[in-house]
Amino acid sequence: MSHYGTPERGTPYNNPVPMPEHVPHVDEIGATSAPLKSASFFIGEKCREFNEDFMLCKSQKRPDQCLLEGRRVTRCAADLLEKMRAACAQEFETHWKCLENNNQEFYLCRKQERPLNACMFTKYGLRKTIPGTPKGHTPIHEVEKPIHKAVQK
Repeated sequence: MSHYGTPERGTPYNNPVPMPEHVPHVDEIGATSAPLKSASFFIGEKCREFNEDFMLCKSQKRPDQCLLEGRRVTRCAADLLEKMRAACAQEFETHWKCLENNNQEFYLCRKQERPLNACMFTKYGLRKTIPGTPKGHTPIHEVEKPIHKAVQK
């Protein structure tokens, strides 16, 4: 079982079950839920092929046989987050902080989301696409005057 060392002694994290040698090492992403949610649609678009390979592997094999594919997904997401921090740092931080302060609700952060979407499209050609949006309808994140707004009491 994995466990943390005692902070008083300064002992590091101990992982008694290391990854197999054939699985390449990938550092943890190191992001909380708000930055991950802010970047989620872009990660979905950029890492689609890796994620589909991973999900296909999991449906055909035991999950422990898909560690390599899972590491590829993690590496792709970490790479995109670093690029977002480099090219769209202000927009990214503004959006994820809004999500953090508004219970992770996208509809409360549309104003902060639009500059991030524009930056990601300009710098990397990535467009936010919501799966299942009906053809011919404006996606919810592009609606100028949405019905759903924050309730003020």
